[in-house]
Amino acid sequence: MEEASEEAAGTQNVKVEEVEVQNKSDMTAAAVEGEDEEEEDVESFTHADVLDIFEEGLARLVQDPLLCDLPIQVTLEEINSQIALEYGQAMTVKVLKADGEIMPIVVVQDASVLDLKKAIRRRYIWRSYNLVFQGEKLEDDRLRLKDYGIRNRDEVTFMKRLRKK
Repeated sequence: MEEASEEAAGTQNVKVEEVEVQNKSDMTAAAVEGEDEEEEDVESFTHADVLDIFEEGLARLVQDPLLCDLPIQVTLEEINSQIALEYGQAMTVKVLKADGEIMPIVVVQDASVLDLKKAIRRRYIWRSYNLVFQGEKLEDDRLRLKDYGIRNRDEVTFMKRLRKK
């Protein structure tokens, strides 16, 4: 009697194993089909479609309270800077332009003068303007902003370079 129940239990174990193997092979086949479908979906998007989807996603992302100060046409770099600012890994430097407008620029805590200039994104302006903090020109691009005493929310100004005679 015990042998019959052991044999029945052994048969059930074999059947359970067969079902598990079948389920695994079905799942593998479904995964392969899913990969094929994904490849087909990727191929059906044009570059313009992908850009539109990406921009829509960024627009939704900018609605987050943490990122709401960013412009609609935001870049990934600006999003990363804002997140770093929130976590104390970055600082905001207020740049006072000649017309009186203040541009808040976000840079990492250990940013150099060159990093700040790059963040301002005015390539050719450095030929005719300097950045000044508390009366001192930020001339050495390799020095850190900290070396000049610049901290979070400090203000630097554009100063017209004097012509050499």
